Amino acid sequence: MFRCAVLCAGAIFLHCTSATAIAADDIESAVQTLQSVQPGGKGTAAARDAVQTLAGSGDKAFLPILKGFHDASPLAVNWLRNAFEEAVGTSKAVGKTLPTDVLQNFISDLNQSAVARRLAYETLKAQDPSVEEKLIPGMLLDPSPEFRRDAVARLISEAEKASDAAAATPVYQKAMSGAVHEDQVKQIAEALRKNGETVDIQKHFGFVSNWMIVGPFDNTEEKGFAVAYTPETIVAEGKAIDLSAEYDGQLGKVQWKPLKTEDDYGVVDIAKQIENFKGSLMYATTTWTSDTDQNVEIRLGTPNAWKLWVNGKLAFEREEYHRSSAMDQYTVPVSLKAGENHLVFKICQNEQKQEWAQRYQFQLRICDSTGSAVQPKTTTAQIDRQSGVAR
Repeated sequence: MFRCAVLCAGAIFLHCTSATAIAADDIESAVQTLQSVQPGGKGTAAARDAVQTLAGSGDKAFLPILKGFHDASPLAVNWLRNAFEEAVGTSKAVGKTLPTDVLQNFISDLNQSAVARRLAYETLKAQDPSVEEKLIPGMLLDPSPEFRRDAVARLISEAEKASDAAAATPVYQKAMSGAVHEDQVKQIAEALRKNGETVDIQKHFGFVSNWMIVGPFDNTEEKGFAVAYTPETIVAEGKAIDLSAEYDGQLGKVQWKPLKTEDDYGVVDIAKQIENFKGSLMYATTTWTSDTDQNVEIRLGTPNAWKLWVNGKLAFEREEYHRSSAMDQYTVPVSLKAGENHLVFKICQNEQKQEWAQRYQFQLRICDSTGSAVQPKTTTAQIDRQSGVAR
């Protein structure tokens, strides 16, 4: 509950009228104090004082607080959110309405923090529900996944109310263009396919479907995660993998073989497509060609232990077996270079025999921070390598 809401009427009046005496410099200083708060309680006392200063500033503090969310740490964001809610409470306590135009302009500023924009939206919507109709339809391609979800939901609802499939289809297609959430994409895809339309969910999400895979290598007693078998050693040395090479594997000689998944959500199912080698590990590699230098997110899901290298550098690893697996279970921010980028994935299976421990699979996609697919520049050479064809 907002602070002003629990104070007596006289105290509210004294507290809120003093807001006019708080200078802009004091507001900015208070915001900076909240931005610099550190874990472990460091700066907590100063942060509490800063919240009081901002709360007493009322609507004068709205924009400085909201702009302070930009590049703030998660801890700082929590303090800033509290300060904003307190300032809103102060403003409401003296009978002021929220500055609609100011907040709408902030919400529409795509360069601001998505969290702050959403906070401003929810606060304004509580006062004026019509703000949803004014803003959400234009947010289909918003950098905030949360706003996109709202825009897509409105289009899905519109399509469901359409008189026939011919009228519904273009609305569903428009919704799909902005959809980044699995449940919404699934719902839209089912509707479009029912209407006779072709939907490429793999491409929509940016799943990598073509791999070269080699194995199995020994992972009995889960010892293989820490062992650098030959493909891993080559990667660590910054050398290119020879896809015609032969290695000593767990069951004899092994070679790279092409593996392609047709699954809508890019699941590479080793247990079903190759074999569920218990106590083993596999290496998979692919080449992803980028039009330019760019920062992207590699998002993946797997119930197995794994390591990921991008262009010879270990990007992330996780030694955990048979936890729940889901799309976008892990997010790994990486920088790709213009031209070919080489991904190597190590996936480890243990020896558990329970039914729930039999999955040996992974799914991996490349997208931007909103979850929208980043598509590769496909070359003839890349297609040849991924299909195992030599020219």
